[in-house]
Amino acid sequence: QVQLVESGGGSVQTGGSLRLSCAASGATYRTNCMGWFRQIPGKEREGVASRSDAGYTYYSDSVKGRFTISRGKDKNALYLQMTNLEREDTAMYYCAAVNGLISSENCRDRLKSATDFTYWGQGTQVTVSS
Repeated sequence: QVQLVESGGGSVQTGGSLRLSCAASGATYRTNCMGWFRQIPGKEREGVASRSDAGYTYYSDSVKGRFTISRGKDKNALYLQMTNLEREDTAMYYCAAVNGLISSENCRDRLKSATDFTYWGQGTQVTVSS
């Protein structure tokens, strides 16, 4: 009952920046934890960042200090501001949301597993070259 649509991907040189957007619609009240994941073809999807409705944000060690997750008004949009991009950041990026209302601590923990998120967008490609 939650629809997610990503946008903002593209190609950028190392050290550059991009801002990804995720438009949310439907029964967004059914979730209070959203995040960003990324995936390279042939490899498992990995968590990048998550945000609870309480405003707490969490990041993977590989992007901490470089990426920033934020939310728009009334869950209408979720953003991922990416700076100091590296070639290792090249991947398909997905917006996701959990099913149900959970604690901020659980939202942090669920970043470790894509299977803990129920709703997904179609993805947006980010390519970083040097």
